[in-house]
Amino acid sequence: MNFLLSEEHQMMQNMVREFALNECGPTAAQRDEDESFDMEIWHKMAKLGLCGIPWPEKYGGAGADYLGYVIAIEELSRVDASIGVTLSVNTSLAGWSVYKFGTEVQKQKYLRAMAEGKSMGAYCLTEPGSGSDAVGMKTAAVLVGDEWVLNGSKIFVTNGGYADIYVVFAQTNPELKHKGIAAFIVEKSFPGFSVGKKEKKLGIRSSATTEVIFTDCRVPKGNLLGQVGEGFKIAMATLDGGRNGIAAQALGIAQGALDHAARYAKERVQFGKPISKLQAIQFKIADMATKIEAARLLTYQAAWREDQGIPYGLQSAMSKLFASDTAMDVTIEAVQIFGGYGYTREYPVERYMRDAKITQIYEGTNEIQRLVISGYLLKD
Repeated sequence: MNFLLSEEHQMMQNMVREFALNECGPTAAQRDEDESFDMEIWHKMAKLGLCGIPWPEKYGGAGADYLGYVIAIEELSRVDASIGVTLSVNTSLAGWSVYKFGTEVQKQKYLRAMAEGKSMGAYCLTEPGSGSDAVGMKTAAVLVGDEWVLNGSKIFVTNGGYADIYVVFAQTNPELKHKGIAAFIVEKSFPGFSVGKKEKKLGIRSSATTEVIFTDCRVPKGNLLGQVGEGFKIAMATLDGGRNGIAAQALGIAQGALDHAARYAKERVQFGKPISKLQAIQFKIADMATKIEAARLLTYQAAWREDQGIPYGLQSAMSKLFASDTAMDVTIEAVQIFGGYGYTREYPVERYMRDAKITQIYEGTNEIQRLVISGYLLKD
Protein backbone atom coordinates (compact mmCIF):
# COMPACT_ATOMS: atom_id res chain seq x y z
CA MET A 1 0.00 0.00 0.00
CA ASN A 2 1.56 3.26 -1.20
CA PHE A 3 0.35 6.52 0.32
CA LEU A 4 2.72 8.70 -1.72
CA LEU A 5 1.29 10.78 -4.55
CA SER A 6 2.44 9.79 -8.02
CA GLU A 7 4.61 12.15 -10.04
CA GLU A 8 1.52 13.11 -12.09
CA HIS A 9 -0.48 13.89 -8.97
CA GLN A 10 2.36 15.96 -7.53
CA MET A 11 2.54 17.93 -10.78
CA MET A 12 -1.21 18.54 -10.61
CA GLN A 13 -0.92 19.63 -6.98
CA ASN A 14 1.92 22.06 -7.68
CA MET A 15 0.31 23.50 -10.81
CA VAL A 16 -3.05 24.17 -9.15
CA ARG A 17 -1.41 25.48 -5.97
CA GLU A 18 0.56 28.03 -7.99
CA PHE A 19 -2.53 28.97 -10.00
CA ALA A 20 -4.65 29.42 -6.87
CA LEU A 21 -2.07 31.57 -5.12
CA ASN A 22 -1.35 33.77 -8.14
CA GLU A 23 -4.72 34.00 -9.86
CA CYS A 24 -7.31 33.50 -7.10
CA GLY A 25 -5.61 34.66 -3.92
CA PRO A 26 -5.02 38.35 -4.72
CA THR A 27 -8.73 39.04 -5.35
CA ALA A 28 -10.37 36.51 -3.01
CA ALA A 29 -11.16 38.96 -0.21
CA GLN A 30 -12.54 41.61 -2.56
CA ARG A 31 -14.70 39.12 -4.47
CA ASP A 32 -16.03 37.87 -1.14
CA GLU A 33 -16.82 41.45 -0.11
CA ASP A 34 -18.48 42.24 -3.44
CA GLU A 35 -20.23 38.86 -3.74
CA SER A 36 -18.96 38.69 -7.31
CA PHE A 37 -17.67 35.87 -9.49
CA ASP A 38 -14.83 36.52 -11.93
CA MET A 39 -15.35 34.68 -15.22
CA GLU A 40 -11.78 35.51 -16.18
CA ILE A 41 -10.59 33.04 -13.52
CA TRP A 42 -12.87 30.40 -15.05
CA HIS A 43 -11.41 31.02 -18.50
CA LYS A 44 -7.88 30.70 -17.11
CA MET A 45 -8.83 27.43 -15.42
CA ALA A 46 -10.16 26.19 -18.75
CA LYS A 47 -6.87 27.00 -20.48
CA LEU A 48 -5.05 24.90 -17.86
CA GLY A 49 -7.41 21.98 -18.48
CA LEU A 50 -8.88 22.10 -14.96
CA CYS A 51 -12.54 22.04 -16.01
CA GLY A 52 -12.47 18.44 -17.20
CA ILE A 53 -9.68 16.77 -15.24
CA PRO A 54 -11.23 13.28 -14.85
CA TRP A 55 -12.98 13.04 -18.22
CA PRO A 56 -11.54 11.23 -21.26
CA GLU A 57 -9.80 13.29 -23.91
CA LYS A 58 -12.43 12.25 -26.48
CA TYR A 59 -14.90 14.35 -24.49
CA GLY A 60 -12.57 17.32 -24.14
CA GLY A 61 -11.19 16.27 -20.76
CA ALA A 62 -7.64 15.99 -19.49
CA GLY A 63 -7.79 12.19 -19.31
CA ALA A 64 -6.56 12.21 -15.72
CA ASP A 65 -8.25 10.50 -12.76
CA TYR A 66 -10.64 11.38 -9.97
CA LEU A 67 -7.86 11.59 -7.37
CA GLY A 68 -6.15 14.25 -9.47
CA TYR A 69 -9.42 16.14 -9.64
CA VAL A 70 -9.90 15.94 -5.85
CA ILE A 71 -6.37 17.28 -5.34
CA ALA A 72 -7.20 20.21 -7.63
CA ILE A 73 -10.37 21.06 -5.68
CA GLU A 74 -8.39 20.88 -2.42
CA GLU A 75 -5.70 23.26 -3.68
CA LEU A 76 -8.19 25.78 -5.09
CA SER A 77 -10.21 25.74 -1.86
CA ARG A 78 -7.05 26.16 0.19
CA VAL A 79 -7.00 29.69 -1.22
CA ASP A 80 -10.63 30.37 -2.22
CA ALA A 81 -13.45 27.90 -1.51
CA SER A 82 -15.80 29.76 -3.87
CA ILE A 83 -13.63 28.83 -6.83
CA GLY A 84 -13.37 25.27 -5.52
CA VAL A 85 -17.13 24.76 -5.37
CA THR A 86 -17.63 26.34 -8.79
CA LEU A 87 -15.40 23.68 -10.31
CA SER A 88 -16.83 20.94 -8.10
CA VAL A 89 -20.42 21.50 -9.25
CA ASN A 90 -19.36 21.79 -12.89
CA THR A 91 -17.47 18.48 -12.73
CA SER A 92 -18.77 16.32 -9.86
CA LEU A 93 -22.47 17.06 -10.39
CA ALA A 94 -23.33 18.38 -13.85
CA GLY A 95 -20.43 16.75 -15.68
CA TRP A 96 -20.60 13.45 -13.80
CA SER A 97 -24.35 13.11 -14.48
CA VAL A 98 -23.83 13.45 -18.22
CA TYR A 99 -20.72 11.25 -18.27
CA LYS A 100 -22.36 8.37 -16.41
CA PHE A 101 -25.91 8.54 -17.77
CA GLY A 102 -25.80 10.54 -21.00
CA THR A 103 -25.95 9.28 -24.57
CA GLU A 104 -22.93 9.60 -26.82
CA VAL A 105 -24.56 12.58 -28.51
CA GLN A 106 -25.16 14.26 -25.14
CA LYS A 107 -21.60 13.62 -24.03
CA GLN A 108 -20.10 15.06 -27.20
CA LYS A 109 -22.27 18.16 -26.99
CA TYR A 110 -22.62 18.90 -23.29
CA LEU A 111 -19.85 17.07 -21.43
CA ARG A 112 -17.30 18.33 -23.93
CA ALA A 113 -18.49 21.91 -23.48
CA MET A 114 -18.18 21.65 -19.68
CA ALA A 115 -14.87 19.78 -19.79
CA GLU A 116 -13.30 22.35 -22.08
CA GLY A 117 -14.68 25.19 -19.97
CA LYS A 118 -16.53 26.69 -22.93
CA SER A 119 -19.70 26.26 -20.89
CA MET A 120 -20.24 26.01 -17.14
CA GLY A 121 -22.48 23.36 -15.58
CA ALA A 122 -25.03 23.57 -12.76
CA TYR A 123 -27.23 21.08 -10.91
CA CYS A 124 -30.89 21.71 -10.05
CA LEU A 125 -32.31 19.38 -7.40
CA THR A 126 -33.31 21.38 -4.30
CA GLU A 127 -36.67 23.19 -4.16
CA PRO A 128 -38.27 25.54 -1.62
CA GLY A 129 -40.28 22.65 -0.17
CA SER A 130 -37.86 19.78 -0.75
CA GLY A 131 -34.28 19.81 0.46
CA SER A 132 -33.14 16.53 2.01
CA ASP A 133 -36.51 15.05 0.93
CA ALA A 134 -35.80 15.16 -2.80
CA VAL A 135 -38.74 12.87 -3.60
CA GLY A 136 -41.07 15.69 -2.55
CA MET A 137 -40.08 17.90 -5.50
CA LYS A 138 -42.90 19.81 -7.21
CA THR A 139 -41.22 20.79 -10.48
CA ALA A 140 -43.27 19.01 -13.14
CA ALA A 141 -42.35 17.66 -16.58
CA VAL A 142 -44.98 16.80 -19.20
CA LEU A 143 -44.22 15.30 -22.61
CA VAL A 144 -45.92 17.31 -25.36
CA GLY A 145 -45.09 15.98 -28.81
CA ASP A 146 -41.31 15.96 -29.21
CA GLU A 147 -40.67 18.24 -26.25
CA TRP A 148 -40.79 18.07 -22.48
CA VAL A 149 -42.47 21.06 -20.87
CA LEU A 150 -41.10 21.94 -17.42
CA ASN A 151 -42.84 24.08 -14.81
CA GLY A 152 -41.56 24.87 -11.33
CA SER A 153 -38.50 26.29 -9.62
CA LYS A 154 -35.24 25.20 -8.02
CA ILE A 155 -33.27 27.01 -5.33
CA PHE A 156 -29.70 27.12 -4.04
CA VAL A 157 -28.35 26.49 -7.54
CA THR A 158 -24.56 26.92 -7.49
CA ASN A 159 -23.26 28.63 -10.65
CA GLY A 160 -26.80 29.87 -11.33
CA GLY A 161 -26.83 32.54 -14.01
CA TYR A 162 -23.21 31.94 -15.03
CA ALA A 163 -23.83 28.35 -16.09
CA ASP A 164 -25.01 27.53 -19.60
CA ILE A 165 -25.93 23.88 -18.91
CA TYR A 166 -28.28 22.77 -16.12
CA VAL A 167 -28.99 19.19 -15.05
CA VAL A 168 -32.58 19.43 -13.83
CA PHE A 169 -34.76 16.94 -11.97
CA ALA A 170 -38.54 16.99 -12.36
CA GLN A 171 -41.55 14.84 -11.53
CA THR A 172 -43.39 13.23 -14.46
CA ASN A 173 -45.99 11.39 -12.35
CA PRO A 174 -46.48 12.31 -8.67
CA GLU A 175 -48.33 9.05 -8.00
CA LEU A 176 -45.14 7.11 -8.76
CA LYS A 177 -43.14 9.19 -6.24
CA HIS A 178 -39.39 8.56 -6.77
CA LYS A 179 -40.10 6.28 -9.74
CA GLY A 180 -41.70 9.19 -11.57
CA ILE A 181 -38.68 11.51 -11.40
CA ALA A 182 -36.74 12.21 -14.58
CA ALA A 183 -33.52 14.12 -15.30
CA PHE A 184 -33.06 16.62 -18.11
CA ILE A 185 -30.25 18.63 -19.67
CA VAL A 186 -31.53 22.19 -19.95
CA GLU A 187 -29.73 24.98 -21.75
CA LYS A 188 -29.85 28.50 -20.42
CA SER A 189 -31.12 29.63 -23.82
CA PHE A 190 -34.22 27.38 -23.84
CA PRO A 191 -37.54 29.28 -23.93
CA GLY A 192 -39.15 29.44 -20.49
CA PHE A 193 -35.87 29.24 -18.56
CA SER A 194 -34.99 32.13 -16.26
CA VAL A 195 -32.76 32.90 -13.30
CA GLY A 196 -34.48 34.26 -10.20
CA LYS A 197 -33.23 35.62 -6.89
CA LYS A 198 -29.54 35.55 -6.10
CA GLU A 199 -28.95 34.52 -2.49
CA LYS A 200 -26.98 36.70 -0.07
CA LYS A 201 -24.93 34.18 1.87
CA LEU A 202 -22.83 33.75 4.99
CA GLY A 203 -19.95 32.16 3.08
CA ILE A 204 -18.70 31.17 -0.39
CA ARG A 205 -19.97 34.61 -1.30
CA SER A 206 -18.14 34.93 -4.63
CA SER A 207 -19.86 31.77 -5.87
CA ALA A 208 -23.27 32.57 -7.36
CA THR A 209 -26.19 30.78 -5.67
CA THR A 210 -29.54 31.47 -7.29
CA GLU A 211 -33.10 30.42 -7.90
CA VAL A 212 -33.86 28.91 -11.33
CA ILE A 213 -37.39 29.16 -12.72
CA PHE A 214 -39.09 27.05 -15.39
CA THR A 215 -42.20 28.58 -16.98
CA ASP A 216 -43.44 26.28 -19.73
CA CYS A 217 -39.76 25.65 -20.39
CA ARG A 218 -39.51 23.59 -23.56
CA VAL A 219 -36.81 20.91 -23.56
CA PRO A 220 -36.16 18.70 -26.60
CA LYS A 221 -37.04 15.04 -26.13
CA GLY A 222 -33.42 14.16 -26.84
CA ASN A 223 -32.32 16.06 -23.73
CA LEU A 224 -33.86 13.51 -21.38
CA LEU A 225 -30.96 12.14 -19.31
CA GLY A 226 -31.32 8.39 -18.89
CA GLN A 227 -34.87 7.06 -18.88
CA VAL A 228 -38.09 8.37 -17.38
CA GLY A 229 -38.19 7.14 -13.80
CA GLU A 230 -34.40 7.01 -13.44
CA GLY A 231 -34.04 10.58 -12.23
CA PHE A 232 -33.92 9.78 -8.53
CA LYS A 233 -31.32 7.07 -9.11
CA ILE A 234 -29.25 9.49 -11.20
CA ALA A 235 -29.49 12.17 -8.51
CA MET A 236 -28.42 9.86 -5.69
CA ALA A 237 -25.59 8.26 -7.68
CA THR A 238 -24.31 11.68 -8.68
CA LEU A 239 -24.33 12.90 -5.09
CA ASP A 240 -22.13 9.94 -4.09
CA GLY A 241 -19.36 11.34 -6.27
CA GLY A 242 -20.21 14.95 -5.54
CA ARG A 243 -19.81 14.43 -1.81
CA ASN A 244 -16.15 13.62 -2.30
CA GLY A 245 -15.74 16.89 -4.17
CA ILE A 246 -17.21 18.69 -1.16
CA ALA A 247 -14.90 16.71 1.12
CA ALA A 248 -11.98 18.00 -0.96
CA GLN A 249 -13.33 21.55 -0.69
CA ALA A 250 -13.64 21.21 3.10
CA LEU A 251 -10.15 19.72 3.27
CA GLY A 252 -8.72 22.68 1.37
CA ILE A 253 -10.52 25.17 3.62
CA ALA A 254 -9.14 23.46 6.72
CA GLN A 255 -5.60 23.30 5.34
CA GLY A 256 -5.70 26.94 4.29
CA ALA A 257 -6.88 28.01 7.74
CA LEU A 258 -4.11 25.99 9.38
CA ASP A 259 -1.53 27.53 7.04
CA HIS A 260 -2.55 31.02 8.12
CA ALA A 261 -2.84 30.12 11.81
CA ALA A 262 0.58 28.48 11.99
CA ARG A 263 2.23 31.38 10.18
CA TYR A 264 0.54 33.94 12.43
CA ALA A 265 1.45 32.00 15.59
CA LYS A 266 5.13 32.25 14.68
CA GLU A 267 4.86 35.99 14.01
CA ARG A 268 2.58 37.17 16.82
CA VAL A 269 4.53 38.07 19.96
CA GLN A 270 2.92 38.09 23.41
CA PHE A 271 4.57 37.84 26.83
CA GLY A 272 7.91 38.48 25.14
CA LYS A 273 7.82 35.52 22.74
CA PRO A 274 5.95 34.20 19.68
CA ILE A 275 2.65 32.61 20.70
CA SER A 276 3.80 29.46 18.86
CA LYS A 277 6.00 28.88 21.92
CA LEU A 278 2.93 28.62 24.15
CA GLN A 279 1.77 25.08 24.83
CA ALA A 280 -1.89 26.06 24.48
CA ILE A 281 -1.26 27.15 20.88
CA GLN A 282 0.97 24.17 20.14
CA PHE A 283 -1.77 21.77 21.22
CA LYS A 284 -4.31 23.53 19.00
CA ILE A 285 -2.01 23.32 15.99
CA ALA A 286 -1.30 19.63 16.65
CA ASP A 287 -4.99 18.76 16.90
CA MET A 288 -5.84 20.76 13.78
CA ALA A 289 -3.12 19.10 11.71
CA THR A 290 -4.06 15.60 12.89
CA LYS A 291 -7.73 16.06 11.97
CA ILE A 292 -6.76 17.42 8.56
CA GLU A 293 -4.48 14.48 7.81
CA ALA A 294 -7.21 12.01 8.80
CA ALA A 295 -9.70 13.87 6.57
CA ARG A 296 -7.21 13.81 3.69
CA LEU A 297 -6.75 10.05 3.95
CA LEU A 298 -10.52 9.48 3.92
CA THR A 299 -11.01 11.83 0.98
CA TYR A 300 -8.17 10.43 -1.11
CA GLN A 301 -9.27 6.87 -0.37
CA ALA A 302 -12.80 7.56 -1.64
CA ALA A 303 -11.38 9.10 -4.82
CA TRP A 304 -8.97 6.18 -5.28
CA ARG A 305 -11.82 3.70 -4.92
CA GLU A 306 -13.78 5.46 -7.65
CA ASP A 307 -10.74 5.37 -9.92
CA GLN A 308 -10.37 1.62 -9.26
CA GLY A 309 -14.02 0.93 -9.99
CA ILE A 310 -14.60 -0.18 -6.39
CA PRO A 311 -17.86 0.84 -4.64
CA TYR A 312 -17.21 4.13 -2.88
CA GLY A 313 -20.59 5.39 -1.64
CA LEU A 314 -19.83 4.62 2.01
CA GLN A 315 -16.36 6.15 1.88
CA SER A 316 -17.65 9.22 0.04
CA ALA A 317 -20.25 9.86 2.76
CA MET A 318 -17.61 9.33 5.46
CA SER A 319 -15.16 11.69 3.79
CA LYS A 320 -17.78 14.41 3.36
CA LEU A 321 -18.95 14.05 6.96
CA PHE A 322 -15.51 14.03 8.56
CA ALA A 323 -13.82 16.58 6.31
CA SER A 324 -16.62 19.12 6.70
CA ASP A 325 -16.73 18.73 10.48
CA THR A 326 -12.95 19.08 10.47
CA ALA A 327 -13.15 22.25 8.38
CA MET A 328 -15.58 23.80 10.85
CA ASP A 329 -13.49 22.77 13.88
CA VAL A 330 -10.19 23.89 12.37
CA THR A 331 -11.42 27.27 11.15
CA ILE A 332 -12.96 28.08 14.54
CA GLU A 333 -9.62 27.27 16.18
CA ALA A 334 -7.78 29.34 13.56
CA VAL A 335 -9.89 32.37 14.44
CA GLN A 336 -9.19 31.69 18.13
CA ILE A 337 -5.44 31.62 17.50
CA PHE A 338 -5.69 35.01 15.78
CA GLY A 339 -7.66 36.36 18.73
CA GLY A 340 -9.38 39.68 18.11
CA TYR A 341 -7.65 40.07 14.76
CA GLY A 342 -9.23 36.82 13.61
CA TYR A 343 -12.66 38.39 13.99
CA THR A 344 -11.80 41.19 11.58
CA ARG A 345 -11.65 41.14 7.80
CA GLU A 346 -8.06 42.31 7.92
CA TYR A 347 -7.11 38.63 8.03
CA PRO A 348 -8.62 35.79 5.95
CA VAL A 349 -9.43 33.26 8.67
CA GLU A 350 -12.90 34.70 9.32
CA ARG A 351 -13.67 34.07 5.62
CA TYR A 352 -12.44 30.50 5.94
CA MET A 353 -14.74 29.98 8.94
CA ARG A 354 -17.73 31.38 7.05
CA ASP A 355 -16.91 29.26 4.00
CA ALA A 356 -16.55 26.09 6.08
CA LYS A 357 -20.11 26.03 7.38
CA ILE A 358 -21.78 25.25 4.06
CA THR A 359 -19.72 22.07 3.65
CA GLN A 360 -21.75 20.57 6.51
CA ILE A 361 -24.98 21.38 4.67
CA TYR A 362 -24.90 21.03 0.89
CA GLU A 363 -24.85 17.83 -1.16
CA GLY A 364 -26.51 16.13 1.78
CA THR A 365 -26.41 17.54 5.30
CA ASN A 366 -24.13 15.79 7.75
CA GLU A 367 -27.22 14.33 9.41
CA ILE A 368 -28.06 12.74 6.05
CA GLN A 369 -24.46 11.48 5.77
CA ARG A 370 -24.85 9.72 9.11
CA LEU A 371 -28.04 8.08 7.85
CA VAL A 372 -26.24 6.99 4.67
CA ILE A 373 -23.30 5.57 6.62
CA SER A 374 -25.46 3.72 9.13
CA GLY A 375 -27.58 2.41 6.26
CA TYR A 376 -24.52 0.76 4.72
CA LEU A 377 -23.39 -0.69 8.04
CA LEU A 378 -26.74 -1.93 9.34
CA LYS A 379 -28.45 -3.23 6.21
CA ASP A 380 -29.67 -6.83 6.32
